[in-house]
Amino acid sequence: MKKVFITISFISIAFLGISQSIKKVKINDLLQEINASAEPTIINFWASWCKPCLEEIPWIEQNVDSIKNTPIKLILVSLDIKADYPNNITAFVQKNKYRSEVVWLDESNANMYCPKIDRNWFGNLPVTLFINRKKGYRKFYNQQISAPQFKIALHELLNN
Repeated sequence: MKKVFITISFISIAFLGISQSIKKVKINDLLQEINASAEPTIINFWASWCKPCLEEIPWIEQNVDSIKNTPIKLILVSLDIKADYPNNITAFVQKNKYRSEVVWLDESNANMYCPKIDRNWFGNLPVTLFINRKKGYRKFYNQQISAPQFKIALHELLNN
């Protein structure tokens, strides 16, 4: 009986470890999801090799998690290279315990996809887009966002 319990526990832990599924998306799929979102939405573009990106993701997730009464959609969009999808990105997300939805942008031409997100984005990372369609709110941060800035941006997203 003890062996059965240990086996079941091991399988459960293994299943939880691979539960984060990284979806591959094209820019038009992402734009469609953004445009269809009924709730306030935050889209953060990052890569596993980008130190400022990795610094800001924990406080982004922490602040979004702290909002209890309002649903907020947070999407972390990986811009890692094609060779890293899906195994390396999935392992990285699991290692860093990201809880948010993570997608991988299957695009290689930044000159094509960046202006579709914001005309002032030229491919630098990290960048974050805040959208609240119900309130007509849209704000693009074309650089790393600090923890205090993020709190202000989150407040504006929900209250403007």
